[in-house]
Order: sequence, then C-alpha cells, then structure tokens
Amino acid sequence: MNEINSEKTKEEPLPKDILAAAWAIALGAIAPMLDSTMVNIAIDTLIYEFNTTLDIIQWSITGYVLALAMAVPVSGWLMNKYNGKKIYIGSIISFGVISIFIGISWNVSLFILFRLVQGFSAGIITTLMMTLLVKTAGQNKIGRVMAIVSTPMILGPIFGPVVGGFIVQSASWQWIFYINIFIVIVAVPLMIKYIPNFEPFDKESKLDFFGIIVLALMNVVLIVSITEAAEYASFNNKSTILWMCSGFILAITYLVHNRVRKNQTVLPINLFKHRTFLAASSGLFLANIAIMGPMLILPLFFINIHYMSPIQASLALIPQGIGMLITRPLIGKIIDRIGAKFVVIVSLVISLIGSVPFIFITEETSITWISTILFIRGSGVGGIMLPLMSDAYTGLEDKQLPQAGVGINMIENVGSSFGTAIIATVVSTVMQGLGPTITNELRGYQAGFLISVVVLLLIFIPNLFLTHKRNA
Repeated sequence: MNEINSEKTKEEPLPKDILAAAWAIALGAIAPMLDSTMVNIAIDTLIYEFNTTLDIIQWSITGYVLALAMAVPVSGWLMNKYNGKKIYIGSIISFGVISIFIGISWNVSLFILFRLVQGFSAGIITTLMMTLLVKTAGQNKIGRVMAIVSTPMILGPIFGPVVGGFIVQSASWQWIFYINIFIVIVAVPLMIKYIPNFEPFDKESKLDFFGIIVLALMNVVLIVSITEAAEYASFNNKSTILWMCSGFILAITYLVHNRVRKNQTVLPINLFKHRTFLAASSGLFLANIAIMGPMLILPLFFINIHYMSPIQASLALIPQGIGMLITRPLIGKIIDRIGAKFVVIVSLVISLIGSVPFIFITEETSITWISTILFIRGSGVGGIMLPLMSDAYTGLEDKQLPQAGVGINMIENVGSSFGTAIIATVVSTVMQGLGPTITNELRGYQAGFLISVVVLLLIFIPNLFLTHKRNA
C-alpha cells in the first residue's frame, strides 16, 4: 500500500488550485525580496542626497533587518489568532504604502524611521509566506510547491542589485521604493482571488506578550552583536562581547519562561524534540552561513580584484542564480518522491565542487571559468536550502506550523547575519595581518571562501537525521 501511495505522489500533477495559490503567495513576496537587495546599490546616492555619512545611512539597512527580526515572533501569534490570508495581504499592502512614504522622505531621520516600519512588514510577510504555503500544499506536495514559492528568494539576489543599479543611474533613488507600489497593485487582486482563506491555527492560544518581547529582543541583540563583530573585524572586542552576553541572558530568560508556561509560548522549546525539525533547523543555520556569507565577498572580489563596477559585479553573479533557478523545479519533485536526505547529500557534493575552486582563485582566473564555477555552485546550493526548509515542517501538526515558522525564520536570520560577520571578520583579519597589497587582499578572499567550504562539510552531520522515503 505504501508503494502504491508513493507512486501516486510521484505521478500526480499539482492541482491547479494549489499551483495558483502558490504563485499568488510567491508574487506577494517579490517586493520585499527585491527591495532588500536594491537598496545596497543606492548607498552612495543616499549619502549624497541626504548630506549624511555612511554610519548613519547604514542604519536604514541594519534597522530594516532588526525590525524584520522583531516581527517574526509577532507573526506567529497573528497566524494563531486571525485569518492568515487577510494578515498576509494586509502586510503586503502596508509594505507598498510605506514605500511611498520612504520615497517622499525629506530627511534621513524619516527615511530610517519608515525603513524600520517597512522591515517590520517584511518580517510578517516572509514568515507567513512559508507557513501558509505548507498549509496549502500538504505533506505530499510540499517539495514541489516550496520550489515555486521560494523563487522570489532567488530572484531578489539575482536581479535586485542589477535593477537597483539601472534605476539609480537612469531615474532616481526614490523609484527603488516606488516600484514596490506597482508590484503590490498587481499582486493583491491575484492574492484575493487565488489564496484560500486560512482559519486561525490556534484561536484559543493566549498572547505570549513576554515571550514575544524576549524572543524579539534576543534576535535583535544577537544580530547587533554579530554586526559589531563584522565592523571591528573581530569577535574579541568589548562591544561584541557585551551584546553577545546580553543575547545569552535573554535566551536563558526565554528558556525559564518557556518552562514555567509548560511550552505554551510563541516558540515552544519542545518543538525541537522533533528529530527532523531539529536536524533541518541546524542544517539551515549552517547553510545560511555557508551560502549567504560568500554573497558579501563575491561582489567585492569582482570589484577589487577584477576592477568591475557595482553593476558589472551584479551581472557577474547571475550565473549562480541561473543555476539555482534551473535545478529548483526538479529538486522539488525529487524531495516529494524520496525525501530530503539524499537530495541534500548530492547537492552538498555539487556545491563543494562549485566552492572549493574559489579557495585557489587568483586575479588571473578568467571570468568564463568563474561563471562556470558559479553556475555549478548555484545548481548545488538550491538543493541544500529547499529540502531543509521542506523537511523542517514534516510531521508537524497544523497548530505547530506558526511556531515552526517563527523558529525557522529566526534561525535563518541569525545564520545569515553570523555568516556575513564571520566571513567578513576572517577576510579583514587576514588582509590586515598580511599588509595592504593585491596579493594579500586576494588571500583574504580565499580564506573567506575556505570558511564557506568547511561549513558546507559540517552540514553532512545534521543531514544524517533528515527524512528518507524508503518505499519510493
């Protein structure tokens, strides 16, 4: 009987209503995904327009990330109490409206304030996106549907910097935000039509106000501590240590609070007793370090070693995104057919083939060869993140989905921030220790890529505990 059911899963096409809902959900997430990458290209323009400094304007990016982190635990409670469809659409409309206010900001203080509000909306959107998708797809189709809805996560890093560069050069920085309005106008009617209504996941649950505050503050404090480490190019400084200690104190506080409330909290600790959830979340933390960390130094490598402009560097990264896009639909089908374990193993091997050469890269390495390696790397890393995200929700009850969404988003946020910080710290430390020459700068980048390779190897450990559908 299991074999028959497995064959049905393998051959059965996705129902049109599920496919339409998945695309509608994905379309709604495009605006925050694009926005978070486009802004980086406009930093110099914003400094000039607002007559300010890099340290101040950087808060429009850091503050956005911190506000997003604070929204994650709140979104879990919103899904429990209210119709998920309405919350999702409302957050996207809010994101579009705030984009107008950002565009008309007449001083840097207002600009940063509105970016904070926008980041909070983005935090709710990204958390709800994955949870609503799991509820829509069901366990047997989650891999294929995840492959569709997570497409904006790839499109943002691929096209965001390129689109942002062209907008800044041909129009004005305001249009980086005004473009969100057109996306929202197109997306909202489609979401209203195709996304089904979602009953509250656990309407009887009480607001864990203390837990939300502690969890949000812990998330923010840890990200700030990691940001400080990257700024000082070292984890051994007073500011970083102080923030880290504060984060651990908040974590202990939350553990005590969770024990007192017997897991009736916004993120129950007993969720991690599910072997698959623990393995997948551990893998996602490592994957975000290994995959998102190098995204910081790859553009810098192209700019500083190959003397490219920011737009040229963005274009040079496209082969990696194309590799991710091409393999994504196939990976989704294979996950539903055989589970996550062997998909991750094969993807890790491919990712290593596309990552190890960067340890030995030089200024004389041809762009053609680099593009080929990036394409291979992209083909592999897509097969790491997608099955890990899919497996994190496997075997959970409906009322646990919002809690799982909160946990996964927090782990990914901290993981990507930690990856960026640790690789930036390693690169800076190596460069400073060897002296300011092109050769030594190159060695710094090579050291950063080495860290990525080591962390990719570590993912093999949690992968041992992921699902494998033996009867497939």
